[in-house]
Order: sequence, then structure tokens, then C-alpha cells
Amino acid sequence: MALLLPRGPHRLHLAGFKSELGGALGETRSSIDHRRRMGEIESSKLRSDFLNVLLSRRRPIPEAAVAVEIGKPVTNPMYQGSSLLGSREVMESCPKDDIDGFRDELVEENLYLITEASEQGRLPVLILSRKQSVLKKRPAIVIIHSSYKCKEWLRPLLEAYSSRGYIAVAIDSRYHGERASSTTTYQEALISSWKNGDTMPFIFDTVWDLIKLADYLVQREDVDPCRIGITGESLGGMHAWFAAVADIRYAVVSPIIGVQGFRWALDNDKWQARVDSIKPVFEEARIDLGKDAIDKEVVEKVWDRIAPGLTSRFDAPGSIPYIAPRPQLILHGGDDPRCPLTGLHIPVSRAQEAYKEAGCPENFQFITESGIGHHMTASMVKAASDWFDKFLKP
Repeated sequence: MALLLPRGPHRLHLAGFKSELGGALGETRSSIDHRRRMGEIESSKLRSDFLNVLLSRRRPIPEAAVAVEIGKPVTNPMYQGSSLLGSREVMESCPKDDIDGFRDELVEENLYLITEASEQGRLPVLILSRKQSVLKKRPAIVIIHSSYKCKEWLRPLLEAYSSRGYIAVAIDSRYHGERASSTTTYQEALISSWKNGDTMPFIFDTVWDLIKLADYLVQREDVDPCRIGITGESLGGMHAWFAAVADIRYAVVSPIIGVQGFRWALDNDKWQARVDSIKPVFEEARIDLGKDAIDKEVVEKVWDRIAPGLTSRFDAPGSIPYIAPRPQLILHGGDDPRCPLTGLHIPVSRAQEAYKEAGCPENFQFITESGIGHHMTASMVKAASDWFDKFLKP
């Protein structure tokens, strides 16, 4: 895993002063090493606490019982909600190698992973790759769709990455795509979680699936287990963020318009746009709590019920820094109402400090596009693509 601990300029600079400063430098180095060890301990503790939350509302299956089932291409993908799907033009802008006969070289796999003993524990997976004349391990990239869409929507990105030598992977997140039975399945699952407290359909349950997906990917003969990246848009960006927190096998991460400060939004009355994206569950909670309108108390109670720790222990200030030292690129719209930029000042500052202490400040970038709301842009797609090429290509 040398990729994760590069010898950056800061580290080499310190070494250059050793002969002059003698024992004083030794104390400084000792202090730095101590902070790094403490950071590693805190990171491990955070992952353990998060895993315990994930385990609290599911029925895991024995490892020996984990199964892979062969599927078929989806001819009529399920899209939910009442809004228009939008254009794939942004995804089609992803850098793609110009290969004669690419379609003939493209290998498509449709399969299901059994991730737990529940109705939603059957994870649909779509994998695209190029044929190989000689089997060799390649980098993999996991891409996760936004709310109300599905893995098939991501095909332009999957094709672009596979053309460049990646094993390109997409899944249907919980209650989406093949895991949905109607155009309201996801909203109904959120309401059920509020009322019954037995599932975590907002972010956390899909993170469990992504851990199991990593179990599968590292066992494949064509995947380099040390070179797996993860990205996603909006809800998919949240999934990428939390999957990287939960599982260090995701070696490089780039959440797109998905990172936000949930506690900051509550404390600064900036929760409305995020609430509006899944409003029915908050309306249901408002009624159950006897409120005339959705307010801060309603929002906080919903988050605590459907995603425990989202506004505290696992929020951006407490989790984003602990992805260090793995390369992390956060892409953001400067005018995004769902993920307010001001709410990220503290987590970004803490992350920058964490990467400095890890000796690799260059492994963290936070890029905002001024004038952009909650939209993934072509430049974001290009930046993420370049980031993965930088850290995952041989």
C-alpha cells in the first residue's frame, strides 16, 4: 500500500535539517509520529463505531454463505420520482480512449451479490471492462448514481473508464433500480425507517453493500485490490464519502456534490434544500410529532432515526479528515443549497491538517465551482477522472 503513504516534499524537507538540529529534531519527529499514531487510532475507532451502527439494523449472513448470482442486462431501468431525468451530456464528457472496435472489446457483466439476509440484501451490480488477451490485475472504479436513478444511468461513465483500462463498476443503491418495485419505493422506505427504526435507507444501508462489494472486488483475478477507487454524484457522492470512511480498501475517493455538514445546516437554518429532496419522510415526521410545520427539531429527529450519528460522530467534520492519508478529492458547487459551501469550512480545514500530519498534503483537494448549484458539471467529471488516473494508474 505504498500509494497511501507517499514521501511528500514536507517529509523530505524535515529530513534535510536532521544533522543540524540533532536531538531537537528527534523530539519534533517523535511528536509528529505520535500525532500520526493517534490519528490512526482515532480513524480505526471511527470505523469500528460506524460498523457497529451498520450492524445494528441488519441480519448479516455467515461469510461462507455470501453468494454471487449471475444476472441479465436490464432492458427497462426503473427511475423514480416525478422530475425529469436530465441529460447524460455531462457524463458523456468523461475522457475516453478512442479505440477502433471498442464495442467488440467491451465485456459486460450483470450479477447480484447477497449482502445480508433481507429483502434488500440482493445487490445488483453492473461491470464493464475491456477484453484482455493476457489476464492481469487492473484498477477498479466504483461509481454510484444519484437519488431516484439507477446503475444503468451511469453507462457513459462506465464505458469511458473501461476504455481507459479500468474495471468499471456500478450498483443499484438501496430501494433504487432493480431494488425498487415502483416509482415511490425509495420514499416509502424512508418513511418506514422513520416509523419503525429497523432500516437505514438514507446512505448507511448502501454503505454496508459497498463494504460487501469491496469483499467481492478484492477477490477477482482481474482487479488489483490496492487500486480501487470510488466516486458518485449527490446521494452517490455521500455513499462514496461514507464507504471510504468505513472501508480502507477504497484507496482513492472523489465525492461529487455529496459532502455536507449536517449539524452545521441544522445550527445555521440551512437544512431546507436537503429536506426538500426527500420531503415526504419529514412531512410524516411532522405529523407524528404534532407540528404545524417542519422545523429544526423535526429534521434532527428524522436524521437521528434514519441515520444515527449523521449529525454528530459521523458528520463531515468528524469523518472527512479520517480518510487521510488516502487520496481524496471533493468536488463542489459554490452555490449548492443542499450542500452549503460555508458548512464545509471546518471539515475541509481539519482534512487539510490531517493530510499535512500524514505527510501527504497533496493527497487532499477541495475544488468548488462558483455559480454552480447542486449540479455535476463536465469539469467535475474531468477532475475526478484525472484524480483517479493520477493515483490508480501504474
